[in-house]
Amino acid sequence: MVNHINHTNPSSDICYIRAMPIIQTLYDDADDFGPITVTDDGECRVLAFAPNDEQSRCLKAAPYILQFEYTQAMLLVLLFCQPQRVLVLGVGGGSLVTALHHTVPGLKITAVELRQSVIDLAYRYFQMPRGKRVQVLCQNADSFLYSDQPRKSDVIFADLYHGTGVDELQLRADFIARCAEILKEDGWLVLNCWNEHREDVILRETLQQHFADIRTVLTSSRNWVILAGRKPSWHTNSEMKETAFQLSGALGFPLTRHLARMRALGE
Repeated sequence: MVNHINHTNPSSDICYIRAMPIIQTLYDDADDFGPITVTDDGECRVLAFAPNDEQSRCLKAAPYILQFEYTQAMLLVLLFCQPQRVLVLGVGGGSLVTALHHTVPGLKITAVELRQSVIDLAYRYFQMPRGKRVQVLCQNADSFLYSDQPRKSDVIFADLYHGTGVDELQLRADFIARCAEILKEDGWLVLNCWNEHREDVILRETLQQHFADIRTVLTSSRNWVILAGRKPSWHTNSEMKETAFQLSGALGFPLTRHLARMRALGE
């Protein structure tokens, strides 16, 4: 921070003005699907697909600490299961991949992203991890789900977005049904949606058709995060609070804050 002294009135109190961060553009180009920009404000790097858009934000000093409320809320699923294998649909800057890789020892991660340029930028600018435990595929999520590639997963994270909002694919009944098929018997589906999707009757009915335990979190950014388990979870509130408290240290943010906002579907 740069401090400036106000000399306009000699008798006035000293005023301290916070200098605006200098935003540096590291990448500005387009692929077949639209524009992509990467900027750096000194502390964080931001991936954007449109003006005034933040697709991903990465804290350079600690890239595993999720910066958006909705991605933090998506990790509430760790209160219900200890995953050994997860599927991430939609990579962006790789924030979820990085957080999961850092937090869950031995976890095997498959991530699917439509745009090769986005994958390249996640590695180049956002410190997305490489290694034997992480497989990143450039593929359409819909095609991937219906191919013979998916292995049974403990958790599927779906965060399919583009410059104009949520990809309608992840709201479709057949998408939800297919995710349920490739989850393990006690697996969980985690969806990032918008506030308006709370009124989507087909989405609700489809979730209730395939999942026995459905929780939701509405964040202050108006993201509506859905956590849907194939089997009911019998964890008590006190057990979940204790687990959330323990995980908060490793995650670098208070997971308990999001647990306080979690509700059963329909509440």
